[in-house]
Amino acid sequence: MHTHSHPHASPTLTEGRLIRWASFYDTFTNILTLGHIGMLRSMTVDLSQLKPGEKVLDVGCGTGGVTIPAKQRVGPNGTATGVDPAPEMIAVAKKKAARAGLEVDFRIGVIESLPYPDSSFDVVTSSLMMHHLPHEVQVRGLTEIRRVLKPGGRIFIADMLRLSKSLHDRLFATLTLHGGRIERLGIQDLPKIMEDAGFENVQLLKESFLTIGFLRANKPAA
Repeated sequence: MHTHSHPHASPTLTEGRLIRWASFYDTFTNILTLGHIGMLRSMTVDLSQLKPGEKVLDVGCGTGGVTIPAKQRVGPNGTATGVDPAPEMIAVAKKKAARAGLEVDFRIGVIESLPYPDSSFDVVTSSLMMHHLPHEVQVRGLTEIRRVLKPGGRIFIADMLRLSKSLHDRLFATLTLHGGRIERLGIQDLPKIMEDAGFENVQLLKESFLTIGFLRANKPAA
């Protein structure tokens, strides 16, 4: 295993879908979650089992909706870092952290080439991002996440469930512009990819939120 970093990673390098409309993102996601985006973010922080003093990386952090409460959870002795390929998202996230009086390291970067050394973090989170990535980028991204996790560290993913045929699910898919893809694929398809990337204890949790599911796994301790 080798240590490397890419401090100048360009947002154009990602092969995943890039969301640039940062100024509307929080409002849009709150509408899609029926006004309960705060509840979803709280569930994400709770189920990721963050503890005071831990170092957490939020990949695809967007406007910092999970990264900022994650920093509050790990406290002054812990660190929270957020990476996103869209400069617009990072700019909004930095302003939100400053308003909250929190020190959070937000920077532009891509999941395919995370700008951090090996074994840097106790926890990596990913919220509503993996479904934007082609299969091959999911594989490369999960391999990178495994690299930057400490031995025994954990990954927590919140993402779209494979949709049922219900009217609500289909309407949700249409509104989020994800229709065809998440009828075929969903978070239920990630465990095999994660195991192939070298994770263990891969667990699709029983908890869910609307059409969003949760998954947790570990990097082997040795």
